[in-house]
Amino acid sequence: MSLQVEIMTAMKAAMKDKDQTALAALRAVKSEILLAQTSGTQEGLSEDEEIKILSKLVKQRKDSAAIFSEQNRNDLAEPELAQAEVISQFLPEQLSEEKISVEVMKVIAAVRAEGMKDMGKVMGIVSKKLAGQADGKTISNIVKAKLS
Repeated sequence: MSLQVEIMTAMKAAMKDKDQTALAALRAVKSEILLAQTSGTQEGLSEDEEIKILSKLVKQRKDSAAIFSEQNRNDLAEPELAQAEVISQFLPEQLSEEKISVEVMKVIAAVRAEGMKDMGKVMGIVSKKLAGQADGKTISNIVKAKLS
């Protein structure tokens, strides 16, 4: 089942349940998918592109929630986190830090990285390999720790 069909099914369920938070999150996903489809020349989106869209939306909501929390506006942060949770359901399962660390070590060994000067090379490969399964910030922190 394609992501668009899954989103529409979930939207219908959210409408029936009168879950406004889920409905808002799902509408945002649908909107982004439609924008991506109409802006490109290709007919459909690849799975990687769908994962990028979902990851971007989750990251936006988490960043917004962090800003709201810093400003002591938990009334605004909570809906953002709830929407991020709804969108995350459509992403592949996130890897643990240990699994990310193992993948980072494999890439470091494969490219023979010797220090921070090779961080960009390692980050590029690991980010492509773990797209949608780990966020860039976590990957970056692990790569920095392993290369320093």
